[in-house]
Amino acid sequence: MHDPVSALGGQTFEGFANIREIGPLGTISLRCNLAEKPLAAALKKLGLTVPAPRRIVQKNGRSVGWMSPDELLVVLPYGDVRSALETLRNALSKIHFMAEDVSDARAVFRIEGEKADQVLAKLCPVDLATLETGELRRTRAAQVAAALWVEDGGYTLVSFRSVAGYVMGLLLHSATKGAEI
Repeated sequence: MHDPVSALGGQTFEGFANIREIGPLGTISLRCNLAEKPLAAALKKLGLTVPAPRRIVQKNGRSVGWMSPDELLVVLPYGDVRSALETLRNALSKIHFMAEDVSDARAVFRIEGEKADQVLAKLCPVDLATLETGELRRTRAAQVAAALWVEDGGYTLVSFRSVAGYVMGLLLHSATKGAEI
């Protein structure tokens, strides 16, 4: 594994909401039948549980989010990816699955502050007023695929690394003082 580098070098912005690119974070795309018993056992070894549809389970700096009926996104410290992949591959070896390190293909952002929801409301077709803690939503941020969830008084947004600069630009523009809704 190489030395991790965040997509935008930890870029930050202070407007009417605070924006920061966080990372590097480890992310694993895990695809399988989510009802398979070995999956629950595998995630338990990582300190996690299988999330319900459109939910994210978070514990001790690790998370697993429901992305689709056969896909989970495991988020953990970058340095833990290799061992987590080994754990998953060993525990799931008797079922059909795919577990891949997608850390270097993702960019992760935090949107924080009293009006953080206003930043995302301009970009994402999501009713943020009904988004509960622990709920994960796959959506779009303007024209790019994204996933987001409420966490620690703000929002975490994941996008593809290839559009990290574009997403950061959208977030900065939307959070500029004077641009409140």
